[in-house]
Amino acid sequence: MKMRYVSFTLGAFLGFLCGAMVMKVEASDANNDIYCMAQNIYFEAGNQPLAGKIAVAQVVQNRMKHPNYPTTACGVIYDAKWRTNWKGLSVPVLNMCQFSWFCDGKSDDPVDSPTWLSSLNIARNVVQGGYGDITEGATHYHANTVHPYWADSLNETVTINDHIFYK
Repeated sequence: MKMRYVSFTLGAFLGFLCGAMVMKVEASDANNDIYCMAQNIYFEAGNQPLAGKIAVAQVVQNRMKHPNYPTTACGVIYDAKWRTNWKGLSVPVLNMCQFSWFCDGKSDDPVDSPTWLSSLNIARNVVQGGYGDITEGATHYHANTVHPYWADSLNETVTINDHIFYK
């Protein structure tokens, strides 16, 4: 009995390590769609339940299929107006992005935390088609505490947690 418990524990630990190593490889490439999607989930819906995180990721997926947007997750997420700063670097113009976290002037590096690891897992599942579209084809969303200028020109599809979705 004790040997079976030790074998099970060792197997579970090795399985966890292998999964963590695979996740780390995927997360190490900042141009990887999974990494970009995880960043967006983390910063846009990190405080939301699972459905809210999936919905935010699905808006990116829906935009990738729409002719008015880039065809990659990174392209959609980093879509912004750009300028050259005083150091000669190309940077997004403050508050002129598709997703506010990308051009708010704050660091875009996720903190190594359970929220980041969860965001990576959800991003991988969404990119690999693991969830159906719970947004009903939405290409836009906003927090229920604001009313952007474009909201009245689109059709509301669903409300999920603190976000209202449109297409």
